[in-house]
Amino acid sequence: QVQLVESGGGLVQAGGSLRLSCAASRSIFSIRSRNWYRQAPGKQRELVAGITSDGSTNDANSVKGRFTISRDNAKNTVYLQMNSLVPEDTAVYYCNTLTLGSLLTWGQGTQVTVSS
Repeated sequence: QVQLVESGGGLVQAGGSLRLSCAASRSIFSIRSRNWYRQAPGKQRELVAGITSDGSTNDANSVKGRFTISRDNAKNTVYLQMNSLVPEDTAVYYCNTLTLGSLLTWGQGTQVTVSS
């Protein structure tokens, strides 16, 4: 079973930037998509951004123009570059991987806190 490990979270002031990483423990085959979700206290987990096997990306309206998802296949890693952060971006950020066989794997999450 592949494991996903997120890193790069932390405390940042509003207007600042962070880059999150999601590293897989081994190569993942037959990927449908790799995605970033977030969950703020008292709220449901929501999709932030995703990238498919052919490199197509999508992101939530709330982060358009500020967040960018990318990947490095050689490193089995997906990134989330977050710019112009606002307090509403405060949440635990999770990555997941969905395979063509519908196997869904989640990481343990990394906390992002944006102070005003």
